[in-house]
Amino acid sequence: MTILTSALDPDDPEYRRRRDYMLGKVAELEAEHAKALAGGGDKYVRRHRDRGKLLARERIELLLDPDSPFLELSPLAAWGTDFPVGASAVTGIGVVAGVECMIIANDPTVRGGASNPWTVKKIFRAADIALENRLPVINLVESGGADLPSQKEIFIPGGRMFRDLTRLSAAGIPTIALVFGNSTAGGAYVPGMCDHVVMVKERAKVFLGGPPLVKMATGEESDDEELGGAEMHARVSGLADYMAEDEQDALRLGRRIVARLNHRKLGPAPGPVVEPLHDPEELAGIVPEDLKIPFDPREVIARIVDGSDFDEFKPLYGPSLVTGWARLHGYPIGILANAQGVLFSAESHKAAQFIQLANQRDIPLLFLHNTTGYMVGREYEQGGIIKHGAQMINAVSNSKVPHLTVVMGASYGAGNYGMCGRAYDPRFLFTWPSAKSAVMGPQQLAGVLSIVARAAAQARGQAYDEDQDRAMREMVENQIEAESLPFFLSGRLYDDGVIDPRDTRTVLGLCLSAICTAPVRGADGFGVFRM
Repeated sequence: MTILTSALDPDDPEYRRRRDYMLGKVAELEAEHAKALAGGGDKYVRRHRDRGKLLARERIELLLDPDSPFLELSPLAAWGTDFPVGASAVTGIGVVAGVECMIIANDPTVRGGASNPWTVKKIFRAADIALENRLPVINLVESGGADLPSQKEIFIPGGRMFRDLTRLSAAGIPTIALVFGNSTAGGAYVPGMCDHVVMVKERAKVFLGGPPLVKMATGEESDDEELGGAEMHARVSGLADYMAEDEQDALRLGRRIVARLNHRKLGPAPGPVVEPLHDPEELAGIVPEDLKIPFDPREVIARIVDGSDFDEFKPLYGPSLVTGWARLHGYPIGILANAQGVLFSAESHKAAQFIQLANQRDIPLLFLHNTTGYMVGREYEQGGIIKHGAQMINAVSNSKVPHLTVVMGASYGAGNYGMCGRAYDPRFLFTWPSAKSAVMGPQQLAGVLSIVARAAAQARGQAYDEDQDRAMREMVENQIEAESLPFFLSGRLYDDGVIDPRDTRTVLGLCLSAICTAPVRGADGFGVFRM
């Protein structure tokens, strides 16, 4: 039988304890998301509304098809930095006139929508997703350009935003700009580089230099409308393809543009969708509070795949890695999930073979992380763990089918690489709010530094300061613990968002649908596998 059974007992005290812990983490996540939703705060939201303007997410809601979902990406960008959570922009995937699109919206309530260093990184990530998955890009523009005090971190890398728009267009991926307000300085090139441009009458202002700069540079006196108003660009410069009467009209025109794109999905269509036999609500009670305690990833798989139907591959070999075939929202998928945390040689062989099979069959792969890395020790080093782990990493690196990654628990060391962490360019990567990721656990890392320092003191013939050692270990453990938490990592765009475990199936289904806008093809060959 390929239907997964479940050993979870919702009445078990351990299950309830795990669930309460996870729901506490979800509450923390919602509090952080609320900071992004608040934009620049009540004062600037009121000021924006008093001008008769819609907020960024209100514009997105009116742009999308009624009752269709919006998969927001990188909502915690800039978390833990000097910049507001969300990085003054909203990015995500939604359906417009029946077409899945990447939407990038400036938030003008945050410093006038000016771009800070995390804004540009967030937009770069959105452009990468659009290019890989052939998603049309709709820019909802209202930005004063670069946040000038941080220009040294924006100016040089920021030019990539315009390069990306032209490369999308060259690849046959439509780009659209709906301009609601200021789009000045470098920001003027967003509509300048897009295939289709709509500007709102008497509101849109698109110019390289505003009246003060023009006065300083040339001595010329001019006003906003003469320099870059919607009417001027629609009648004189030709930059505007359409002039909208108001914001709602601009969004209507944007929807009509998308409807006329003749943009088609080039990937496989989904089959029938069957809900899991086990309740996805129970995903909140699976992961232990202490990530050193293993859990069975089949309990997760049973709650995210269609019909809880999972054909396990090599179930008796390399048991610390669960591999197998399933469908998710009607799409075929191969799954690799860590069972007991540590990856051994057998698990590496198994993964490499499974990844090759998926590429041979053009089947996307889903990586579910709960790994402390590859096994270390004399026996394992002599047994070839390095070359066997390298086989798995080689297979992941050269695999061409789309990869999806979810970090459920631990994701440490080279195990993060072998399980397709951020450095290996998965199409999408999401994290559960209790997960942790670092080069190794805090205690292990602090212990290694202590051993090295102790050996150095001994080599110099010096007494070792035990009090200083304890202080050092405590400081390092606290630092690594803080830097391994999901909010910290998500703030630096090492994932595409921290998600409620109970939403995992829905999020992955939206991602698979977006992925199949582009063709799904496996690799023709792999690098040399050191045997």
